[in-house]
Amino acid sequence: MTMLKGLLNLFLQNNCPLCQRNTPNLFCPYCNQQLQKSCLHDPNCSSPIPLFAWGSYGGILKRAIMMMKYENRPEIALFLGQLLGGSWLLNSSCKYQAPVIVPIPLHPDKMKIRGFNQSELIARGFCDVTGLRLKSHGLIRIKHTQPQFEISADNRQKNLMGAFDLGKDLVNHYPNKPILLVDDIYTTGATANSAIHTLDGYGINVIGCATVAKAIKHNP
Repeated sequence: MTMLKGLLNLFLQNNCPLCQRNTPNLFCPYCNQQLQKSCLHDPNCSSPIPLFAWGSYGGILKRAIMMMKYENRPEIALFLGQLLGGSWLLNSSCKYQAPVIVPIPLHPDKMKIRGFNQSELIARGFCDVTGLRLKSHGLIRIKHTQPQFEISADNRQKNLMGAFDLGKDLVNHYPNKPILLVDDIYTTGATANSAIHTLDGYGINVIGCATVAKAIKHNP
């Protein structure tokens, strides 16, 4: 029986996507430990909008996010969403009325290329842990915008002007609870601000944005 269990465990081993070590989990213990070091001591970050961030965008967390988005690893999004959800329960759940979760959407053209919306999967992992209600199609992206990292901070808000509209989950069913947006990375806040502006236009209250990673500005 012990030998059979050992063989089963060996069969179930995966390769850690970050270091290729064998592991029964998504990440090996070493990489998981390194990821935990990215966690922010104060997830309620100061920003123009109320922001809750699990970690800082850099190092191994940045590698995990890049691999998730550009190397077709959607399972990483679910895992990061679970980390975000666990941190939310510990730090912020008591501060707000239970919100409805709406992920930042991808444009349909980008969705065809990537095959999944990482923010939607992060939101699913977040809701699996928190038990909050998910509206996967609360917003749609109606404007094919230039990638934010390709343009200056001053032009990012202009790039996203008019980028969003209500999706099928909200267009005829306004929520009776406030909305919490979920995204993978928060840099300048231009994306979240544009989404909030759209929802505000319909009289829908947004309490802020929860994100896996916040870009940290380093003083020169």
